[in-house]
Amino acid sequence: MLKKLLVLAVAVGAGAVFGYLFLSPDGDGIHDRVPGGPLVEIALPATLSDNAELGRSIYETACLSCHGPHAVGQDGVAPPLVHKIYEPSHHADESFQRAVSVGVQAHHWPFGDMPAVEGLTRADVALVTAYIRELQQANGIN
Repeated sequence: MLKKLLVLAVAVGAGAVFGYLFLSPDGDGIHDRVPGGPLVEIALPATLSDNAELGRSIYETACLSCHGPHAVGQDGVAPPLVHKIYEPSHHADESFQRAVSVGVQAHHWPFGDMPAVEGLTRADVALVTAYIRELQQANGIN
């Protein structure tokens, strides 16, 4: 009986987290999803630094097919990177490096594991990270 209650409590907790991330109308833009569509709406910065502009180009080649244009995510595919979960104090720049080089086990989102991305150097990922950070900053994620 205790085991059943524990399983029920875990299921309820997981449902609450899911509801918070995906259904809550708290302004995070995730609650009105369209299959394959963006998971968040963002403001684009007026300009990008030279490094972020280079990163944007790399992002569009290596990351856009999963994480969507401007890192807004794609419903059913991959999470948005312009999201409070990926703020620098929670996911440092090195976490992007590791995700690209060795992949990452799913832990915040229900999209499954992210595989490693072939063909990108650490310098490439640093430029992509600069692009993502500037998008985040333009959206109040510091």
